[in-house]
Amino acid sequence: MTTLAAESTAVGSPILNIAIFVAFVVITMTIVIRASRTTKKASDFYTGGGQFSGPQNGFAIAGDYLSAASFLGIAGAIAVYGYDGFLYSVGFLVAWLVALLLVAELLRNTGRFTMADVLSFRLKERPVRMAAALSTLTVSLFYLLAQMAGAGGLVALLLNIDGKFGQGVVVAVVGVLMIVYVLVGGMKGTTYVQMVKAVLLILGAGIMFVLVLLAVKGNFSTLLADAQANSSKDILAPGAKYGISAMSRLDFISLGIALVLGTAGLPHVLMRFYTVPTAKEARRSVTWAIGLIGAFYLFTLVLGYGAARMVGPEKILAAPGKENAAAPLLAFELGGTIFLAVISAVAFATILAVVAGLAITASASFAHDVYASVIKRGNASEEQQVRVSRITVVVIGVVSIVLGILAMGQNIAFLVALAFAVAASANLPTLLFSLFWRKFNTTGALFSIYGGLIVCIGLIVISPAVSGKPTSMFPDANFDIFPMSNPGIVSIPAGFLLAVIGTWVGRRRQESAAKQAEMEVRSLTGVGVEKAVSH
Repeated sequence: MTTLAAESTAVGSPILNIAIFVAFVVITMTIVIRASRTTKKASDFYTGGGQFSGPQNGFAIAGDYLSAASFLGIAGAIAVYGYDGFLYSVGFLVAWLVALLLVAELLRNTGRFTMADVLSFRLKERPVRMAAALSTLTVSLFYLLAQMAGAGGLVALLLNIDGKFGQGVVVAVVGVLMIVYVLVGGMKGTTYVQMVKAVLLILGAGIMFVLVLLAVKGNFSTLLADAQANSSKDILAPGAKYGISAMSRLDFISLGIALVLGTAGLPHVLMRFYTVPTAKEARRSVTWAIGLIGAFYLFTLVLGYGAARMVGPEKILAAPGKENAAAPLLAFELGGTIFLAVISAVAFATILAVVAGLAITASASFAHDVYASVIKRGNASEEQQVRVSRITVVVIGVVSIVLGILAMGQNIAFLVALAFAVAASANLPTLLFSLFWRKFNTTGALFSIYGGLIVCIGLIVISPAVSGKPTSMFPDANFDIFPMSNPGIVSIPAGFLLAVIGTWVGRRRQESAAKQAEMEVRSLTGVGVEKAVSH
């Protein structure tokens, strides 16, 4: 049964918070409806017709990438664990260098709608598309799970809701709004919402950054000292979260590897490269995104330690949403009820924009790769593809609501890190070998995708992330055989190794040398990209 939190734990004005939430939803829904008037073809629904400029797409990428994990999860992780929490900021930012140098331009030149367009260009189309679609759906669901969990904790704090049922209702409302955004606006509407959200999020975080520094008269050393004095852990040195044992340090390294390599394999990020008209604009968009994202992650360091200083780790962990409540609680300390409502609306906008982007990526992958290419063997009309995509959005929305309710209370930065591990284990090896290794074949791609997925998810299931600890998803169960919470240090090399083994196993079946040469030219020049849907 849902109960209102005690008055002593109430934060802000629930009525004001709801009013600003509703105002944001109305404004963004108006944008989405206007965008829907020009969504006529499959390319409009999937990639916005490839009509966005580099700077526009850079803001949209920032809006897509700066998820609830970035704003709520990282700020909370730094507030509670200090140095160990800041690894998320560093890893998420450095990851963009991998995406820029190895993936962005080549991907834009080789495909049109989804990651599978690249993988299936010179490999056997149907099995590779099926595998890529399954990987896309898996990564998207992991990411959606994190966003939904963040939504439940955030709105529970702001509306003074205490109890699983009330938070579950919040998660369901976010899921329904996500479905409506995508069904109505497609990629165009989603992109505009992400651009607006990126501006609001970076501006809001920037204002909080300035206010925290003003509170300590611009002295960062004072901020760190006060934060440490307010914490029972040593948050200025490694070990507050991961400990100092050899296994804990290995887990820390595993997390860093997953964060740095995961971005270049995230389907919803890769799909954004198709919303620009040329590879040059793809490069520009990534450059803009790195600048915006870099500035934001610098803000998170001050926000996290500011929350430790002004709110305190104990109060943060006692709030609904636990660590994810650090940023809203800090906003309340800095600017009172109205500022809390505005910042929380920005965080809510963050969740809505990201889940919409994830949903459209997953639905496009199923409709374009599975339905059109595998089931219909290339004979599906654009109208049929869009209709199947819309149905898939509804199904994904329902599944993500259920999983989000199960994941409530988890740190969402940690949950997103698991999605990064899956992406880096299954998608990244296949993408890189498809683009750069001439002998790579269909068997290698299937070994890499399916093997990477199985190894990574299998290790997550038997890790402390799922059972064996008070912070696990199932704290009362105990089947944590694998000792590390993030499996990246094992599963990512396994994905690359399986790709090599699979290529050797399938070496007798030669892929088309002509297709390989054509793909190499196209990836470097972009010539013929308009025909890159299938072979």
